[in-house]
Amino acid sequence: MREVVVPIEDKSKHVLPLYLPPTPVPFQIITIKDTPGAAAGVSPPPQGVVNLSELESWLPLTESRNGSTFSAILHLLCSGIGFQVLFLPVAFASLGWAWGIICLSIAFMWQLYTTWLLVNLHEPVPGIRCIRFVRMSILAFGPKLGKLLAIFPVMYLSGGSCVMLIITAGSSMEQLFNIICEEGTMCGSMSLSGTQWFLIFTCIALIIAQLFPNLNSIARVSLTGAITSIGYCTMIWALSISKGRPNDVSYGIPVADRTGMTGFGNILNAIGIIMLAFRGHNLILEIQGTLPSDSKHPSRKSMWRGVMVSYMIIAMCLFPLAIVGFWAYGNKIPEEGILTAFTKFHGQDTSKYVIGLIYIWLTISCITSYQIYAMPAFDNLEFIYASSKKRRCPGWVRAGIRLFFGGVTFFVAVAFPFLGKLAPLIGGMAAVPLTFVYPCFMWISIRKPRAKGAMWSLNLGVGSIGIVLSLLLIVAAVWKLDDKGLNANFFRP
Repeated sequence: MREVVVPIEDKSKHVLPLYLPPTPVPFQIITIKDTPGAAAGVSPPPQGVVNLSELESWLPLTESRNGSTFSAILHLLCSGIGFQVLFLPVAFASLGWAWGIICLSIAFMWQLYTTWLLVNLHEPVPGIRCIRFVRMSILAFGPKLGKLLAIFPVMYLSGGSCVMLIITAGSSMEQLFNIICEEGTMCGSMSLSGTQWFLIFTCIALIIAQLFPNLNSIARVSLTGAITSIGYCTMIWALSISKGRPNDVSYGIPVADRTGMTGFGNILNAIGIIMLAFRGHNLILEIQGTLPSDSKHPSRKSMWRGVMVSYMIIAMCLFPLAIVGFWAYGNKIPEEGILTAFTKFHGQDTSKYVIGLIYIWLTISCITSYQIYAMPAFDNLEFIYASSKKRRCPGWVRAGIRLFFGGVTFFVAVAFPFLGKLAPLIGGMAAVPLTFVYPCFMWISIRKPRAKGAMWSLNLGVGSIGIVLSLLLIVAAVWKLDDKGLNANFFRP
């Protein structure tokens, strides 16, 4: 199997950039010339040109392709269940019972459909595999537009997600420390600053990153992440049921919050919370790339089995968490999500060890998610080295690359600890189009269904609705920031 992604206007030869750097740092990209003679082994690659299959065998995303459906399930669960699901009851508080369930169901089916599109686009023609989302975008939309549309979303959903994981896990570790070491105890006087918690998490994540060289090798890490993610989601909604509802819980939306611009903005922000709860589409092609594929057993079959199993489990986490969370706390749920609501209303009558276990599982889930979301960035940085030096990254270079990336994400987390407040705005520009829009237009561009046929009309309509929603979510996020302000606590986590 070979990876070819850019449609070439000059049909006499195929000259392809193997990868596109997501940073503005200038460097010279070495291209791959894949001629029929070279493919048949007639002549070696010309001097200065890297052999495609050899270069792929050096990179973390394509170094190992002996994965299985089970490993794909683990990766999908680890990347698909994140701390964003804790905010789903907040969306229900603005939408109400009926519209909350309807919007969550539509978003779930929508993102499942776009996942199906990506799985089937992974091998657009027999013998060709698109393992990186940027390559798929270039293949579908051309070199210029493809880069323009895909670079920022992929950057944000890789590096930006790692930054958010540092911020979330650092806060979770601090809460765990405060629960275990109450005021008046010996360890209670030894509390750490937010920056120190961020540093502890980053060091743990980077130590683990050094132990696993490629995406396929982190299956055991993803197993741990899947167990802990399912664990803390289930514990929160199960404990919320067992503890009962606080007094004076209501489910009605105040008139002031459902009329005028305020009501419109609240509805859009709630829809944004639901849409951003679904994540991991930027890793679908990469995860499928770890599976073996041939003409008799294409990877799309085993990948789709993994998608169906994993998304059934994801649905069993998301829907109970959203529905039970709204049932338990109604319009009393704070903007910080269901975990904050549980500790606020039931923290006194719940064992601190039970609450501590939730925070432990949340922290472990963030550590494991960091590994899979950082892998595309590791792959890109190693490509820069391998293509320029024309050899595999030595162990010390690979370790240095991962330390460098960890240092950058740590610095951004410390410098912008309020990044979570900007998530609806940035997510509307990056995550929503990548998850709900781009796959639809990619299908039209690559598969070229009959104009005005069923698939053509479906994808054009769904993609167009996604664009409109993305623009509305951006407007709503800007309006909310203008209305409530932003506590930009630079370098003060």
